[in-house]
Amino acid sequence: MAIDAVLTRIDEALPHALDRLMTLLRIPSISTDPAFKDDCLAAAQWLVNELTDIGFSAQLRPTPGHPMVTATTPGDGPKLLFYGHYDVQPVDPLDLWNTPPFEPQLQDTPKGKVIRGRGASDDKGQLMTFIEACRAYKDVNGQLPPNLLIFLEGEEESGSPSLVPFMKEHAAELTSSLALICDTSMVSPGVPSISGSLRGMLKEEFTLMGPKIDLHSGHYGGPGLNPLREISKLIASLHDDTGRVTITGFYDGVHEVPAQQLEQWKTCGFNEAEYLNSVGFTKAHGETGYSTLEQQWARPTVEINGLWGGYQGAGSKTVIPAQAHCKITCRLVGEQDPAHIRTQLREHLEARLPEDAALRWDTSLPGAKAAFMDTSRPEFEAARQALSDEWKRDAVIVGMGGSIPIAGYFKDILGMDSMLIGFAHDDDAIHSPNEKYNVESFHKGTRSWARILEALTH
Repeated sequence: MAIDAVLTRIDEALPHALDRLMTLLRIPSISTDPAFKDDCLAAAQWLVNELTDIGFSAQLRPTPGHPMVTATTPGDGPKLLFYGHYDVQPVDPLDLWNTPPFEPQLQDTPKGKVIRGRGASDDKGQLMTFIEACRAYKDVNGQLPPNLLIFLEGEEESGSPSLVPFMKEHAAELTSSLALICDTSMVSPGVPSISGSLRGMLKEEFTLMGPKIDLHSGHYGGPGLNPLREISKLIASLHDDTGRVTITGFYDGVHEVPAQQLEQWKTCGFNEAEYLNSVGFTKAHGETGYSTLEQQWARPTVEINGLWGGYQGAGSKTVIPAQAHCKITCRLVGEQDPAHIRTQLREHLEARLPEDAALRWDTSLPGAKAAFMDTSRPEFEAARQALSDEWKRDAVIVGMGGSIPIAGYFKDILGMDSMLIGFAHDDDAIHSPNEKYNVESFHKGTRSWARILEALTH
């Protein structure tokens, strides 16, 4: 069988594939910092060169920010789009890295050999699994899979400011029968996973303003309104003692998970104790009455991401601060409408303000609805079977607690479903010091994509 020859080629070429990944990882393509603009361009150009060498028709596509990379193969019939991103997160705090972040290394660990370096998992290692699968396919068959479009972004880690305008301008070119997204993970090590849903996101930031200036706590302590005390009351009012959000209308559009889906989640390989213990928890602290997976995948949240004000320096400064600040994110599910949630959240907090206090809102922060995939499509079952064959374990359809806006953009702008398949682990330390990607994930991820391409293009 042709697929067996492709898989053998992947096995034989693994050392060379790792070398190519290491070369890409050495490019510090930090999109959020203008100092690394040339490096982002270098990473994009490196990918164009690699894709061209394999046989793709590849292009560097300029944007007002960092360039897009597109690469296509000819063919008739349904088109598949593969999405990934070549930019990476900043490396701070640098002193917590055990090795230089842009000098990638292969390391032996108790859980197997890993690739250590910034971007190893998020998302260079993941996107290279697909590219290496295409390379092996070409080596064996003499041609690439037909009707493919590779679409690589350079601003995912900095809010994707150029993405939506580019997608709208080039909608006819990009629209495909299905999008394949690699920027995701397995539910548990060794358990291949396809994400069928993603939580949405709403971001808010506000300032509670009190006195005109910072006040001496000896002169105004007592009669003075303290913004830090008042903002604490506001934050505490967002949840009841069961963890349920108290904002009026917050749960509009939230649906309970069907019993059949819950049964599948129970046997999906998720290790609750390991998930919780790995970050120092002994139990889940979310909404009472829902399992850990339900809390992570299927329930909405209001989280306090930052809370500050007053004196932050060494020692003491006896002031009542003039202002206090808060950053909030809401993870959304079901049919929750970010605009409705924003209105209700603001009304909830404004209604609880004491006299002589006011709120100032940052109105530039975005919101996105939850994304749902039509997992009844035959492509999902074909991919699930391909993954099961590779990992020798039934692949599972899971939810995702995080938000990947590109899936929503593909749906809203291009009208197409996405299939999210990645091979990262929860302990890959993405966005953190000492990021890693398991060599097994890279190797079997490449083999998995080869099987999926075979299943979807024949």
